[in-house]
Order: sequence, then C-alpha cells, then structure tokens
Amino acid sequence: MMTTLVARRVARVSPARVGAVIGRNVGALRSGPAYWIVLVSGFFEPLLYLLSIGVGVGALVGDLTVAGRTMSYAAFVAPAMLAVSAMSGALSETTFNVFFKLKYMKTYEAVLATPVRPVEIAFGELVWATVRGSLYTGIFLGIMVALGLATVGGALAAFPATVLVSLAFGAVGLAISTLMRGWQDFDLMTTGQFALFLFSGTFSPVQNYPVWMEVLIQVTPLYHAVELVRGLCLSTYEPGLAGHAAYLIAMVTAGLWFAARRMEKLLCR
Repeated sequence: MMTTLVARRVARVSPARVGAVIGRNVGALRSGPAYWIVLVSGFFEPLLYLLSIGVGVGALVGDLTVAGRTMSYAAFVAPAMLAVSAMSGALSETTFNVFFKLKYMKTYEAVLATPVRPVEIAFGELVWATVRGSLYTGIFLGIMVALGLATVGGALAAFPATVLVSLAFGAVGLAISTLMRGWQDFDLMTTGQFALFLFSGTFSPVQNYPVWMEVLIQVTPLYHAVELVRGLCLSTYEPGLAGHAAYLIAMVTAGLWFAARRMEKLLCR
C-alpha cells in the first residue's frame, strides 16, 4: 500500500520543479567557500578510518577468512568505509542542512510561494543528497582501486549500490529532520549513527559476535548497505545481495513517503 501511495506521488511530481530545488542548492555552492569546506570535509572521516584502522591495524591483524575467502583486513574494511561514506554524505545533507532550512531559515516557506510543492522539495533535497553521497563514494572508489583494495570491475559494480545507499539514508534523514525539535535532538541521531558505524560488520565479521547480537545487527540498515557494497566490491555475487538491495529500496520508499507527508503538514498549516 505504501509503495502504491509513493508511486502516485511520484507520478504527480514535476521534474522541472524538482530541478529548481536542486538548482537552488547548486546556487549555494557559488555563495562562498563555507559550503565547499563543509562539503569536502565529510569525505575525510571514512578515509582516515580506512588508513588508520584498515591499513594500520590491518598490519597487526593480518588476513581474514570470511565465507571461505581469505582477504587482507584492509580489503575487508574498505567496502564498509565506502558504505559509511555514502551514508554520512546523504545524512549530513538531509538532516543538518534540511533542518536548518526548515526550522530557522524558513527557506521552504519561501519556496512554496512558487509552484513547487512539499513533495517536490523532498524529492529535490533527496536527489541533491544522493549527488553529495555519490561524489564521496566515487572518489573513495578511486582511492580503493589505487591502493589495490578493489578491481576496476568491482568498483564499477559497487558504485550503483552506493547510490542506492545514499538514496536510502537520505530518505530516512529527511524523515528524521521533520521530527527534530531542536539541535539537541541531533545528539540522539549522532549516537545512533555512531553505533551503526561500529556494529554493522564494518570492522569485524558479524559472525564473531554473540548470536543475539548478530541477529540484532542483521536488522539494522547499515549492515545491509555494508554487505551489499562489500559483496559487489569483492565480486562475491550471492543471492543474499538481492535481499540487501530490497531492504534499502524499502528504506527509500518508507522514508520518502513519511518525509513528504510531514513536510506537507509542517509547511501547509
């Protein structure tokens, strides 16, 4: 039912008006170096984790055997950092930036003076967040290939998956932004994001955890993102990859549906 409702909303969305929302964000890039600094800085956190833990700690850990396949620790961690990069880029754009425009700058109230509707604002912000996340992952994949942590074929296969990860977390980020009461609420989101970062199979195979914790991890969103991206990067094509992709598609559908409804309620009172 939710998928049908989203499909109906998509059918009524004007690409031109969605493009206008994206164009407004592109215009912000020309306003000065501040936004560029914020945009570029988000790329370095997962890269530093890769170099410090994947490469540095990896020299102590040695090789890992996962699902019968032996690989270096850096090769195991790198796809996880790639998924984290896609998540972080999309979430940063659709939470902090969208909340500021929604709550304080009143940007969207001004946008509604034009023919653009709340659902088109949501679509435009989601597409822009996906562009930001894809920018991070494209550069990150290039570094992985240069370091010998992925083949060119694996990188090309993984890139569409990172776009899906950005869409999924961007849609959820939009939904979260419409529920935020103030900046203090972001502490809760940051805590949850950091917990996902640590316990989603990023630094250790989930099979190493107790059974109850392994089951808990397997229902979290970043776990599915990591498994999908890792499988494609390492060219281990298994039927389970389709299930991970379906989970992320469900996130896009549910997050966008909820965000569009909430934006309409908040902006059209």
